Amino acid sequence: MAASENPRDRAVQRMFNRIARRYDLLNRVISFRLDNRWREQAIQSIWTADNPLILDLGAGTGDLTFSALKTAGGGRIIGLDFSLEMLRLAQRRSRRVPHGEQTRFVLGSGLRSPFRDAVFDGVMSAFVLRNVSDLALFFDQAFRVLRPGGKFVSLDMFPPSKGLFAGFYGLYFYHVVPWIGALLAHDRAAYKYLSESVRTFHAPVTVAEMLKQAGFAHVTWRRFLCGAVCMHVAERPNPSGIPA
Repeated sequence: MAASENPRDRAVQRMFNRIARRYDLLNRVISFRLDNRWREQAIQSIWTADNPLILDLGAGTGDLTFSALKTAGGGRIIGLDFSLEMLRLAQRRSRRVPHGEQTRFVLGSGLRSPFRDAVFDGVMSAFVLRNVSDLALFFDQAFRVLRPGGKFVSLDMFPPSKGLFAGFYGLYFYHVVPWIGALLAHDRAAYKYLSESVRTFHAPVTVAEMLKQAGFAHVTWRRFLCGAVCMHVAERPNPSGIPA
């Protein structure tokens, strides 16, 4: 299934298909394993219902999905991604992990979500936003499939605040990370793209405003590593006041 007619989307789709087998390893190495802790906090922020139905947008190999099963226990999770190779790995993992039968993985684009309106109790996404060609549409789709009162959470990387750490981060992420990608994934171009996608990404406050424009309320964000990673949390308003 093609990502879209957008050439950038097709290029990103091909890139993730290429690096699928090494993607999780590189995430651990590049983040010094802090990405696991950030995922746990994102999961806890939206797990507000008993036995919820959750959508993992840009699920990839299922890291966030399987972290949710481990962290929160009950619930059902559907992972959506446009990379067939990553979803194949996620499907294999689902057969080996506890509660893997509570997951389903669907090939498709977050820009054309195949799900009905107002069906999910929560929508989550980790390290996906920078790779989306139309972020406003992505947020519109996330809003559409959420039930009133349901929450959306995203984790992503951003250029950190100015200062000593920003200088160190720039040296590490923009120069060392592509080298690590070449060494471990044999794909320097992919990790050069990932570094550049951070350098050119929106500021966290801009992402928050885009969420508000999509209709979300109670939009907040939290910074990790001096803002190098941010977690945005938002809620679809519930006019009735009745719990979702």
